[in-house]
Amino acid sequence: MTIFRLQKSVRLINPKQLFSTATVESEYTATPEYPPILDLSKKEASKRGRLARDEIIKEVKTVEEKQIKLNMHKYWGFRMYMMLENHIPYNNLPLAQHVTRTHLIVNNDFPKYYENIGVNSSISKSLKDELTEALLLEVDGYRKSYDLKKKDLKPDEVDNLIGSCLVRQLNRVITNNLCRSYSHLKDIQIDIDPRIEASWSCGGMNVPKLLKDRQKPIKESGDSTEEDAANRIMTYIGNPYLTLRSKEPLPFVISEQEASDPALEVPFWKYDPRVVSLAIDYRRVVNIPGFWPGDKHQFGILQYLKRGHHLNRTFGDAEDDAEALHRQGILGSFGWLSAQASHLGFSTFNDITYPMVAQTIITNGKYFSFYTYQMNTMLLYSENITENPKRNVCWATPELKLYENITDGKLEGFNEDILSKLVKFYANTPCQRLGINLTPYLSQKEKVAADYEDVDKRKWLEKEYKFITSNRPRHQLLDEIYAWERIYKVIHKTRPMDKRVRPFELRQKPTDRRYDERKPEYIPRKLRPDLPKRLGRNAKEYFP
Repeated sequence: MTIFRLQKSVRLINPKQLFSTATVESEYTATPEYPPILDLSKKEASKRGRLARDEIIKEVKTVEEKQIKLNMHKYWGFRMYMMLENHIPYNNLPLAQHVTRTHLIVNNDFPKYYENIGVNSSISKSLKDELTEALLLEVDGYRKSYDLKKKDLKPDEVDNLIGSCLVRQLNRVITNNLCRSYSHLKDIQIDIDPRIEASWSCGGMNVPKLLKDRQKPIKESGDSTEEDAANRIMTYIGNPYLTLRSKEPLPFVISEQEASDPALEVPFWKYDPRVVSLAIDYRRVVNIPGFWPGDKHQFGILQYLKRGHHLNRTFGDAEDDAEALHRQGILGSFGWLSAQASHLGFSTFNDITYPMVAQTIITNGKYFSFYTYQMNTMLLYSENITENPKRNVCWATPELKLYENITDGKLEGFNEDILSKLVKFYANTPCQRLGINLTPYLSQKEKVAADYEDVDKRKWLEKEYKFITSNRPRHQLLDEIYAWERIYKVIHKTRPMDKRVRPFELRQKPTDRRYDERKPEYIPRKLRPDLPKRLGRNAKEYFP
């Protein structure tokens, strides 16, 4: 019998090494360094949490993933205040200026920047003849008779129908005449009836008293009344006649230093938006400027907005009617630009790093209102509504009439000043922003979901992004407290013996459910790849 003996190797350690007094120079500095002293007040702790959230969103790679990340906190959607293009309540201009931080300048003339845009007189003369012929054909001749014969057409629908025909003819005539002199018009993209939707967060408005009563009172020294103001998520939805897009942005009208001038006053609106009849809806955060991410023509040049809904305003106040047009021009321009900024990697929490400019025309073919809008900031939530020095600026013109009437096949009182303004809008040439990274918050390798090499990830991101932008309701609707439950269970509590099964009885808030709190898609066995059981039977998800 053989015995094997295992010998362990023993390493002797010098006792002096255990009690070495040798100093490490990197542990010491010439001057003492202390950890930062954090302000533990509710205001500062909340601010640090917001800044951390902003950094997380900034680090997301692609446009689609940023949009998904913005919706991660709410499975059923956010509580939003709807600012629609075709519904303008009474006295709504101050609110529109506050939620967009816009300084309004109303003048018959364009900003000084347009003085450098010259137009050849021969072009204007030939353009006038063709434009007059197109107007006569659409208004007095053809006029979409087969559409106008439809029953139950309201006056605003007729106005929008005729306006759509005139705008398309006007755009065709001007583009064809100017494309020889202005080469950028040869490479533009034209969208007919695009969908414009933008969502952003805005602060400075007081919390409703009913909501204050539900919250526990928090008494803390040093807190001001402005800190009690809650952020509102505003949503703009528009549907222009048509929009024009290019590969390069328009040059800015004023410098960033001029945009921070305190003389550019902006009305401060501290009331709840519902006092001016703004509706509330639960929707997902959507930013879509009329095209999908990845389109090379991602900068807007010009958009035509409808004005048929102004016929439904029966307040009889001429001043408010003029303010309604300005409100539409401000919201239409800001909503379009903020949606474009989202496709460049910016968001309501990550401000733009350079100004963006858009040109807007509100018309029905006869009446015209011109707007030039420069968006310098979209950081409007919490303390930024007062501390952010930047202002957005909108230059507007009063309502102008293109012609007086049509008699015997001739236009009477044709306004050539409107024609010159139209030509200058089209002649405003986009240019490169030298030395500026247009997409600083997007990955240099993967800017959109289509840039990923993983096929499954591309398909998953596209599916989720399009579901979010569709704003379709969930298959299972959000739980609500019915009227009889509120009366007999919440207010008077007359049914103590009923079984507690409803969310409000179990002290649950369905609105707090996150977007990723769901069961992944199930893969049937015959479609399941030959993988070990430990990997599961559910499809992989790629939440940012």
